[in-house]
Amino acid sequence: MPLTLHAAFVPSALQMLGTASHLLDKTEGWCAERECDHSAILSAQLIDDMLPFTYQIKSVAEHTAGAISAVREGLATPDLNPPPATFDALREKLAGAKALLKGLDEDEMESWIGRDMRFEFKDTRLAFTAEDFLLSFAQPNFYFHCSAAYAIARHLGVKIGKMDFMGRVRAQQG
Repeated sequence: MPLTLHAAFVPSALQMLGTASHLLDKTEGWCAERECDHSAILSAQLIDDMLPFTYQIKSVAEHTAGAISAVREGLATPDLNPPPATFDALREKLAGAKALLKGLDEDEMESWIGRDMRFEFKDTRLAFTAEDFLLSFAQPNFYFHCSAAYAIARHLGVKIGKMDFMGRVRAQQG
């Protein structure tokens, strides 16, 4: 049986949403142990021209659930609103994304295959099919932003490792 669009996108998106939630928990716990300023952690960057931890977490939600909304509309544009500014607000953003993805109907997603859509930002206009947008644009983006959040937390000293990034893998039982 061929792989469905749902199977190619949704489980990986849910895995990275889980990772992002786990990173929030670990980072907040680390911060609580040290009685550090939450805003300093949430605004941390790896380098000056890279966006902060909050933006990286927000972007995991935007490139998972936000990508689904964009396909439904036929147009993807970046959400330029500021990212949530607290651990709890970031958790809410991720929880909303997770709920949307868990509620997706496989038949609906399959009906999108071959559908035209586009990405627009400033002077950039990219035409995609729905499946190419999800698999070649949104998916690499949610992995990138999740790994950037991981790198920021790790750089700060949060005790995390590869399995904290991997999250819940889909291994066979037995």
